[in-house]
Amino acid sequence: MNKEFTINSFISENSRPLSSLFYFMLIMTIFFTASPEVFFSTKFHQAVLTVYPIIIFLVIPLVFVVTMGEIDLSFASNFAFASWIFALLIKTFSVDPFLAFLLGILAGAFIGVLMGCLVVYGRISSLVASLGALFLIRGFLFVVSDSKSITIIEIRKHWIYDLLVGKFFGFPMQFIWAGIFVIIAYFLYHRHVFGAHIHHIGDNPESAAQMGINVDRTRIFCFMFCGIGAALAGMFSTLVNFTWWPTQGFGYLLLALASVFVGGTPTWGGVGTIFGAVFGSGVIAYMETGIVAMGWSGLWRQFFNGLIIILALLGHRFHGNRIR
Repeated sequence: MNKEFTINSFISENSRPLSSLFYFMLIMTIFFTASPEVFFSTKFHQAVLTVYPIIIFLVIPLVFVVTMGEIDLSFASNFAFASWIFALLIKTFSVDPFLAFLLGILAGAFIGVLMGCLVVYGRISSLVASLGALFLIRGFLFVVSDSKSITIIEIRKHWIYDLLVGKFFGFPMQFIWAGIFVIIAYFLYHRHVFGAHIHHIGDNPESAAQMGINVDRTRIFCFMFCGIGAALAGMFSTLVNFTWWPTQGFGYLLLALASVFVGGTPTWGGVGTIFGAVFGSGVIAYMETGIVAMGWSGLWRQFFNGLIIILALLGHRFHGNRIR
């Protein structure tokens, strides 16, 4: 017999994404009240929609990793590594941009697999392993690039530019691609057996192994997915700016992690939400752009990011104590 639908049951079952939606609406209300002329500005929302997809490409795969009870900090450097491969192939070796884009995705996936193998077979904490990889990859990029940027302005004439980051009736194409990415991730996470495996591993890896779940393979796949997301984010960023630089992606490290936690995926694993992560990304994207657009000092961004992370984690802990 089907359970009777009630408002209370709906709120209970969807409390995490709804809490993320609450934070999103709160941020929008603050901007509307403090500076309505900025809120209704088309340029303001266009600026947000340029940053928003990049955060989504980073955040959605992180939900998979964090739900398993792991963490991957190397995505910020993988962001730059994959986009370096992409820009280098186009600029130095005159490779077709479409092929370079595919090879960039493979490069990001390769780094992700290496991270997964290091954690699984090296028996190293994912926090420590990914922190080391974060600086190792970044240092490698500084050395091989001699700290110089790569400009690919010529890609503006190639069809892949309009397909990936052009405008569709004035709407940024990268936002559409991010939407497709979210839909695929949603079904993989919430509707596929793989998503159930991730939740079981995050809740109790020993029990998951006894159930017949290939824990090691699942972990490696999640790190690989994180690498693919980082590669997409890096290459989309490079396409938007026509430039790759060795520090690229580092500024997204804390923003992406903040989006994950604000989005309803707590640090202790076993639970998470894709749509919540989308709202969490929106909170961070609008906060980052809105504070500057309203004329406030950029220093306030760090303050509000820290505040909202603490509030979100306290909310998750309170909710977790109620349902566990």
